Amino acid sequence: MSQVEQSQRLELFRVENKVTSKGSLALIVFLSRAVQAKPFPLSAEMFLTENKGQVAGASMAAVQTVLLEHGLARTLAKEGGRTSRGSIGLMTKYVELLNVLYAAGILDLVAAEAWWASRVREFFAAQPFVLHNDASRTMRAVISNLFEQALQRQKENPGATYVGTMLQHLTAAKLMLIMPDGALRVHGASVADAPTSRNGDFVLQDVIIHCTTAPVSALIDKCRENLAASCFPVIVTLYERVNTALTLAADAGLEDRVEVWDIGQFISSNVYEHSLFSHAQRGVTLAALVEKYNEVIEQCETDMSLKIKMD
Repeated sequence: MSQVEQSQRLELFRVENKVTSKGSLALIVFLSRAVQAKPFPLSAEMFLTENKGQVAGASMAAVQTVLLEHGLARTLAKEGGRTSRGSIGLMTKYVELLNVLYAAGILDLVAAEAWWASRVREFFAAQPFVLHNDASRTMRAVISNLFEQALQRQKENPGATYVGTMLQHLTAAKLMLIMPDGALRVHGASVADAPTSRNGDFVLQDVIIHCTTAPVSALIDKCRENLAASCFPVIVTLYERVNTALTLAADAGLEDRVEVWDIGQFISSNVYEHSLFSHAQRGVTLAALVEKYNEVIEQCETDMSLKIKMD
């Protein structure tokens, strides 16, 4: 019961002091670890630099060390909360709260640190993915970075399927750029084919596209059914899964009848074609792709953190 009460007090503190930004979260994460080496009751002076102008020891490295232990590898704040406006005031209030919890006999510093790490996890999960349109990098590298972000978020949130959702909806966005308005039916990434009477993720005339991050024999069976219905199956997957899909198709005797495309190449070729192979125009095409992708997310998903923003 004491841990529940502590969590409630921490949540009240978070709300009242607006500990929702990356800088404020970084500071509290740092302090939650730093106080574990200090005697109680605490004083704010314990955590000030000699000139009293900053929180001593707070840095990106210090914060990331703590977060990494909680399975969070992404950088929260480059300043680590040290130079954030109001950091000393926030530190003082947090120290006061910990003293109150200590006096009440309900302080669990390890649990408090874990509680704040969970808030950081929620912060990361609520942020859109970022497409870095770095003109010095290949289009494939730009797209690959998006999937790296999705994979990292997936690792931080076991059970989530960010990579597969991104793959399916980027495929939809790419197709929407070339198809007439309303010609493409889109569905949530968690919607199975059978309940919607679909033969694949996307049906375009006599071509059926299957999106997957992990090709398996059951998918090849679907491709065989497509072929039996005089349709032509295409598998869109991750670069590192292309050979798996090709091998499965070959084992089923369909090596010359199933197309297998790498999502990075699939998107890259589209961007170059729509930019008329003008490197200077690729940003315009990417913006259009992202716009379509975000439209799909709004239409089919409930988690708006799946959206992509460009920088």
